[in-house]
Amino acid sequence: MQLLIALVTGLVFGLGLIVSGMTDPSKVIGFLDVTGKWDPSLAFVMGGAILVGLIAFRFAATRKQAILGGPIRLTTTRHIDRRLVLGALAFGAGWGLAGYCPGPALASLATGGSKPLIFTIAMLAGTAIFEIQDRFCSRPIKKAG
Repeated sequence: MQLLIALVTGLVFGLGLIVSGMTDPSKVIGFLDVTGKWDPSLAFVMGGAILVGLIAFRFAATRKQAILGGPIRLTTTRHIDRRLVLGALAFGAGWGLAGYCPGPALASLATGGSKPLIFTIAMLAGTAIFEIQDRFCSRPIKKAG
């Protein structure tokens, strides 16, 4: 049942991305071009997503289990650190350069175009590089002797 709910949720999310225009890189870049031909329409998409998320997270915060019975694990961290800021900057730069973020890129794979495929491969490669670097740098250094 959980797999079916995940499938339906993913389909609704992907359809929402397509209908809202979030899978069109030129529309996204137009939204980010605040000094040129700015297209504010995606602000409404983001506003709607924030509103839905706010309601869902308020509801989830009052529960111990998800509706389907699984545990709810909400973060309690409110700390803004260097990693968060650098990650946000990298995400924003990638979004601005490519016109894709992860969800719309995956939804755009259905179109069969090369641009979402190249973006997705680069995104996965960047994720793998980060994971390797994070594991390497987080290992304690063994002292000789």
